[in-house]
Amino acid sequence: MKKNFIILLCSFLLISCVGSSTGGVFGTGVSVALDPRTLGTQIDDSIMQKNLQARLALTEKKYLIQLSVKVLDGRIFLGGKVEEPEEKLKITKMAWETNGVRSVKNNISIKPKFSFKNTVVDVLITSQLRTALILNKNVKAANFNIDTVNKKTYVFGIAHTEEEKKEIIQEAKQIVDLEELVTSILMVSDLSRQRE
Repeated sequence: MKKNFIILLCSFLLISCVGSSTGGVFGTGVSVALDPRTLGTQIDDSIMQKNLQARLALTEKKYLIQLSVKVLDGRIFLGGKVEEPEEKLKITKMAWETNGVRSVKNNISIKPKFSFKNTVVDVLITSQLRTALILNKNVKAANFNIDTVNKKTYVFGIAHTEEEKKEIIQEAKQIVDLEELVTSILMVSDLSRQRE
């Protein structure tokens, strides 16, 4: 009984947060109103993302929390940490088996021993870059997701112009503790289908 109550409570809390989360309604991390992809592409990406997340959760429940899955225009971006290299390979294989996938970018790392200091530094780097993008008038910050793991920052999203993409990279280079930047920034012109 207690377990059912906890599951019901968690479900209610998660459902009530959908509209305000960074994942947005479709879960791609890009606001539907600002997204240059067609609504059909957004829905296809959302279905692919939810499908892969469900299969990962059925394989190992811990993947639901440990991994991030993003899909943009049929391209799957994986992030997070796992215990063993074999897990990373298994997850990559599952991503490639998703219907409609065009490519898979696997940025999953193998977990090092826990360090509170490293976690704090990663959160600080992500927060600094997010704030810089929000304050930069040449960047639509809502179109980008930022994840940092062991001072290595991953930026996913869709840029409207080359200048916007360059601005993001410049902002990231100004972050003091950032050691490596991995960008998976698609250009609007690279999308298979675009809004008119």
